[in-house]
Amino acid sequence: MGFEQLAELRNRLRAQAEQAKPAKPKAATTRRKARESVEPVVEAIRRLQKYFPLVFPVNPAPKVPLKLGILGDAAQHLERLGITHEQLTQAIATWCRGSRYWACLVEHAPRLDLNGEFAGKVTAEQAVRARRQASRRPQGQARSARSKPGRHFKGKPEAAGETP
Repeated sequence: MGFEQLAELRNRLRAQAEQAKPAKPKAATTRRKARESVEPVVEAIRRLQKYFPLVFPVNPAPKVPLKLGILGDAAQHLERLGITHEQLTQAIATWCRGSRYWACLVEHAPRLDLNGEFAGKVTAEQAVRARRQASRRPQGQARSARSKPGRHFKGKPEAAGETP
């Protein structure tokens, strides 16, 4: 067998080996799968941070007071964000719950719209309520230990023993 025949045989064997190998997943596909495994609320917050970085800053930047009614404004961008209205509602509720957000609610602090523009001020009553909320959660206690589905009900809590 000559060198030319050996080279041809080598090329055929390489081609067969390439066909037999399973295709490697692309990096983008791997990232997409990893992102899909993330909680929908976390993904929705990430998208809000991407499209509206002035009002949804990434940690460690301090949070800013959001405009009252910002949910309605953000709902107009659902298609752009690629999330459902329910995911948006849960994401904003989660964003506004916690010591980082309550700490930014001080009297006369400017509230911002989605573009980062002035849209009102935090009232004294709202600042007091935020301080009260912050004092209810002991420092260092994990949120998951206290939060339960449906805990963001804005009405009066039901008295013990009453049924809904």
